[in-house]
Amino acid sequence: MAIAEKPLIYEGTRIPRPIPTILEVPEDIRATGDVLEVNFGPNHPSTHGVLRLVVELAGERVVGIRAVVGYLHTGFEKNMEQKSWWKAITYPERIDYVSFQNNELVFVLAIEKLLGTEIPPKATWMRTLLCELNRIHSHLVFLGTSALELGAISMFWYTFRERDLILDLSELVGGARMHTRYFQAGGLAEDIPRGFFPEARKFVEWMPKAIDDYEAILDRNEIWLERTKEIGLISADDAIALGQSGPVLRASGINWDLRKDQPYLAYSDIDFDVPVYSNGDVYDRYRVRMDEMRESTRIVEQCLDRLEGMDGEPWIVDDRKFVLPPREELHTSMESLIHHFKIVTEGYRVPEGEVYVTIESPRGELGCYVVSDGGPKPWRVKFRAPSFAALEATATCMRDALVADLVAIVGSLDGVMGEVDR
Repeated sequence: MAIAEKPLIYEGTRIPRPIPTILEVPEDIRATGDVLEVNFGPNHPSTHGVLRLVVELAGERVVGIRAVVGYLHTGFEKNMEQKSWWKAITYPERIDYVSFQNNELVFVLAIEKLLGTEIPPKATWMRTLLCELNRIHSHLVFLGTSALELGAISMFWYTFRERDLILDLSELVGGARMHTRYFQAGGLAEDIPRGFFPEARKFVEWMPKAIDDYEAILDRNEIWLERTKEIGLISADDAIALGQSGPVLRASGINWDLRKDQPYLAYSDIDFDVPVYSNGDVYDRYRVRMDEMRESTRIVEQCLDRLEGMDGEPWIVDDRKFVLPPREELHTSMESLIHHFKIVTEGYRVPEGEVYVTIESPRGELGCYVVSDGGPKPWRVKFRAPSFAALEATATCMRDALVADLVAIVGSLDGVMGEVDR
């Protein structure tokens, strides 16, 4: 883990004590009797989900804050423990519904690690491509909504224009715009459809121009700069102490990206840079995500270069213990039909053991801990959610902030409440 050259953001630590996630009102300020308690959420659109922040104000200055979570608790992990391995694949996508493809990937990788199977290169490269498209998708949602909250209304329409192009590609591949279930244990659900490569090429050619447009709107906009620079500070040491990862960590000067430092899929064979900034404010978190969209576009282009030469290669392993028989066999083979029925209804058995798999999701380090008792269902499933860790940094970032800064700071941490509550 490398720390980039950076100015001193602030002296010492700003992490609240004794509880790191709660900013307590200083006694001298509370003694004035001029502290107003305000509920921000859980139904406020700027909380990016059903998040409730209990904010205490002295005038317009935030002097106390605590987060109240649980409004979107769905019990995903426990539900997965009651489903077969086959059926449980649909659940992770809905935990972080903005980064659905990456969430699906981490659980499938955990299953494959327990099975001890190697997937075909075509599946590896296609997974990499779709995960990077999904990274761009997530950052577009961040950019559009965050800019909207600070008054840049037109950005919302521009970013959702490109988001729709990505969802069109997702629908072309998996038949659904979101929650595609395209990643299966052993590879992909289907071969890459005809027509995908030309449409993906069009997107790769268009996206850098779109990012140029975003930067032309925001980077020299006085209101945007005033609302984002030197706001919501978090130092490198505090970011590490609070378990931050992804853009929040890299915006504080820490060069740590699992795609580079612990490569998975095809990332070790791909040329890309990891954006790192050093001021630890809302603006640098924005800059990291903008640069990441450019790098993800480069990665998608390199994946297309490799995949276009893999026509006719397998997209899933030929292991009937956990892979469905080819669809065309179901019309002519009773054995294949029975096998298909048993996998879908009863599921397949995964060897006994426990694994922890991590990937670099758009929000940071996404981990999946899975325990198998050798049966057709997971015995234990637990996710390490980067949104939950980012939410823990809210109190630290809110030091010396005005109530108007609250929206910008919460948006820059880019939490998804489905992932926080699970």
